[in-house]
Amino acid sequence: MGIVNVTPDSFSDGGLFLEPERAIEQARRLIGEGADLLDVGGESTRPGARGVSAEEELERVRPVLEGVRDAGVPISIDTSKVAVADAALDTGAEIVNDVTALRSEPALAALCAERGCGLVLMHMRGTPRTMQEAPTYDDVVDDVKGFLAERIEFATSEGVAEERIWIDPGIGFGKTVEHNLELLRRLGELRELGRPIVIGASRKSFLGKVTGREVGDRLGGTIASNVLALLGGAEVFRVHDIAELRQALDVAEAILGRRAWEAREPVSQA
Repeated sequence: MGIVNVTPDSFSDGGLFLEPERAIEQARRLIGEGADLLDVGGESTRPGARGVSAEEELERVRPVLEGVRDAGVPISIDTSKVAVADAALDTGAEIVNDVTALRSEPALAALCAERGCGLVLMHMRGTPRTMQEAPTYDDVVDDVKGFLAERIEFATSEGVAEERIWIDPGIGFGKTVEHNLELLRRLGELRELGRPIVIGASRKSFLGKVTGREVGDRLGGTIASNVLALLGGAEVFRVHDIAELRQALDVAEAILGRRAWEAREPVSQA
């Protein structure tokens, strides 16, 4: 899943693709490098980021969605707003990626049910403005798993088909470095929820804290975290550096087998 941030303040590439023409060029470059789908967002969700209105968010993403709707890959709209999702689905998007897991605007569930689109439900403690204020858990994996189970139940109760739901543990969203590492270490436990797992570890700050590298120099950490997430059962990888991650994951899958998570026991025994 290639990331297209049409924002001035995203943590890694804020401002680089705010102009629609540059965002469309970036989207097409990512597809050329091997992206299977694109995730287009118009509101930063980095820690402390300011919120934007639906009107402003739509003004950012609509021309980009129009510019890539014929690009030949599915498009995800990264939003928690009904108005933005509705317009994006009208403009060719097929998936709604909601970092609030339908908590910000619960009516988004009914919209997704009505439109028959895909839906990504992500775990986040609090909001982007508050999520990194001393995050604590009894057991981060158990807590995230319970949260996602409850959100799947809510979505399906509103008419969303379960087979259209993906889940995301929310790496970096209201977690300490150790919380993120523990989630990746025990990612296979989330497979018990029965839904495809999305991982968004690309360039995240926990990689910088582990390696001492700045945001633009975390490719090695991004590759390592995603390859290990593949082994743990992840199926969708939300990344900035498509060419490098495509190569790393293709090689890892060739070595481990297409459904790498099934090979965990044989690999550990070897």
